[in-house]
Amino acid sequence: MLVAAAVCPHPPLLVPELAGAAAAELDGLRAACAAAVGALRDAGPDVLLVVGGADQDVTYGADAAGSLAPWGLDVRTGRGEPVLPLSLSIGRWLLERERLTASAFHAVSFDAAPAECAALGERLAAAGRVAMLVMADGSACLTEKSPGYLDPRAQPYNAAIVEALARAEAPALAELDPGEAAGLWVAGRAALQVLGGAASPLNGEILYDGAPYGVGYFVARWAG
Repeated sequence: MLVAAAVCPHPPLLVPELAGAAAAELDGLRAACAAAVGALRDAGPDVLLVVGGADQDVTYGADAAGSLAPWGLDVRTGRGEPVLPLSLSIGRWLLERERLTASAFHAVSFDAAPAECAALGERLAAAGRVAMLVMADGSACLTEKSPGYLDPRAQPYNAAIVEALARAEAPALAELDPGEAAGLWVAGRAALQVLGGAASPLNGEILYDGAPYGVGYFVARWAG
């Protein structure tokens, strides 16, 4: 049973060492992530899982490590050979800041079908009292300076995600269209639909909603 969840974005610049002189620009986002992740501890889970998008489905153990070297600086999370994709590397970094340890890391393919995502979420939630950290970026087509340039469909799509997270509405997450998500550069669609499959009756709260670099970053907390 899912007893708590946190949703956070995974830009490399979330790590201050990578942001350099611009690190202060994301202080509010970091603080929101810390509050959401800290709430996972408060739920007293038996299992803490991290879910994030990647090029392929892979499950990693609790000792899996990551590196941000491909994004400019070899900041390490965990020990050993780095194997975690970006989303899970940032997830592990967020947990380490709060002195939390994941039971496992689950990479879900960016193009995974909604039914596959929901089935994975349902399976993960059956592991006991489960808390889940979901790494999910919104649309990268929100402004003319966005990585995917401006698309008028992006703002309402992004707003629908934020509203679903605010209300902890699993059905709304299940309805996210994969094709539209891909066209709008929504990297977090599959991970969010895993959360939707895992969901139980919880209360949602949005701690951050912004697009400082033309990409939708939102932080949500689900708790009982």
